Amino acid sequence: MGTVVTLVTAPPTRKRERRALDAAFGIVRRTFVREDERFSRFRTSTEISRVNDAAGSWTEVSKPFLEVLELSLEAARISGGLFDPTVLPALLAAGYDGDFDEVLAGARLALHPPEPCGRWPEIEIRDRSVLLPRGVAVDFGGIAKGWTSDRAARRIRKLLPWALVDAGGDLRVVGDIPAGGLSIAIEDPLDPTAEILRLQLERGALATSSVTTRSWGENMHHLIDPRTAKPADTDVLQATVWAPKCAAAEMGSKWALLAGESILEQLPAVLVRKDGSAITNLLADDRSIDVVQPA
Repeated sequence: MGTVVTLVTAPPTRKRERRALDAAFGIVRRTFVREDERFSRFRTSTEISRVNDAAGSWTEVSKPFLEVLELSLEAARISGGLFDPTVLPALLAAGYDGDFDEVLAGARLALHPPEPCGRWPEIEIRDRSVLLPRGVAVDFGGIAKGWTSDRAARRIRKLLPWALVDAGGDLRVVGDIPAGGLSIAIEDPLDPTAEILRLQLERGALATSSVTTRSWGENMHHLIDPRTAKPADTDVLQATVWAPKCAAAEMGSKWALLAGESILEQLPAVLVRKDGSAITNLLADDRSIDVVQPA
């Protein structure tokens, strides 16, 4: 999925605990490999590529694919279309037409006019079949990554006393987390070597979206604003959102980045502005997460 996946847990002290950790690590690895084979848009053999290629016709899909699609459509409804799973044509027009390392190597700039977004209400679902209108293509991207983090965490929760699955900053914790929670740093989007603040995570998930991490030119990045069909131009450089599940946190972080500071009335979040300042609505008495080190 174009990222590093890490499993964090208590250090094993016995052979039985070591075997359990090895088993859990194998489960996490296999889960991400399998779902990458399902959701990567960069290979023609994946399920999402098959569905996109069949736009205009009914296509039978797997239960996991249908689950992620339905989650994405619900997120689009809740966010008023700011979260949009049909931005792929606009993303391709902006220059993100290959694996990100290839995009950087080619130093691509957008050479095409923006493609219209917002066609998610036209997607039809019937039992286990999906109909994408002609000209529509879906890309789940980070949402699939967050959903996979949830899936991997659920599958190992009985093997370990507690665990954190970290997929490039998409974090999901399960089990009996140590007292006081796990200390999680929120990176400064203007300086990857620095922290904006630090959080204590006791349960649930965190996800971060940023316009600075996957960028290949001035105002060229992977977060498309469906209102303009162009890379988002917003006062928020980075949004970190807490939710019970990582898929929801991922969707929320993209919504938050596009909505701006008004999102703090709806979602628990940390927003980093263009001037480098941070604003958050996370409270010290929240039972799930706590700001312990303001910038």
